[in-house]
Amino acid sequence: MSNPLSNNSRRQFVKNAAAGLSFLPLSSLLNAQTITTPPAGKKKIVCIGGHPDDPESGCGGTLAKLVHAGHDVTIIYLTTGEAGIDGKPHDEAAAIRKQEAINASKVLGAKPVFAGQIDGDTIMNNEWLGKLQQIIATEAPDLVFTHWPVDSHKDHQVASLLVIQTWIRSPQKFPLYFFEVCTGEQSLIFHPTDYVDISDTQEQKRQSVYCHVSQDPPGIYACGHAAMEEFRGRELGVKAAEGFVRMSGKMMGGNMM
Repeated sequence: MSNPLSNNSRRQFVKNAAAGLSFLPLSSLLNAQTITTPPAGKKKIVCIGGHPDDPESGCGGTLAKLVHAGHDVTIIYLTTGEAGIDGKPHDEAAAIRKQEAINASKVLGAKPVFAGQIDGDTIMNNEWLGKLQQIIATEAPDLVFTHWPVDSHKDHQVASLLVIQTWIRSPQKFPLYFFEVCTGEQSLIFHPTDYVDISDTQEQKRQSVYCHVSQDPPGIYACGHAAMEEFRGRELGVKAAEGFVRMSGKMMGGNMM
């Protein structure tokens, strides 16, 4: 008798599930296996990260794939990484990291936007909620990515909570997906609901991460990102993948689907 829980069976189940969720905006924008012309026309995608290098390492492969599929992508950096270079004052570090983020965005084909908060001293209050709401409203996204809120880094948490609060207050609920960074060390208890095959854009993602020279790109990958891409790929049954958790009304305890 065959084992219903064999590796092949599990992989095919996840693969079929990901391909079959055609009602989900992310999967409707991307074919599960190939980069295709967007079936619903050009859409606006926004990704919000705490620092330069977070969006690239968390979902750079997916962002590149969306650009290849014909969509417009904007990356919003909550901070400019002011505290991210040992021995350098904030203004000098910010200038270096801003240029690195611009270079990385070019690699992905995305537009960079800098929200203006300070690395290591991010703020979650009504004033900043209003500012981020305005930035996101200006971009008018059809779909948004941001950090998973259960994260060891305070700046990641603040970025995520600002986006969640914006989502809650939005009269039109844009589809919201959380990405993972350095799972187990930063993103905690992360269990994907959706996967994107990044086999064809894995190298482009790596090139974007390596634009962040000041942040030790080999160290970023050593933190677990290479293993994450491989493991999520194994779950989907492909070479490399990125995993996401989809925000839904059920997560809020209400009926917002």
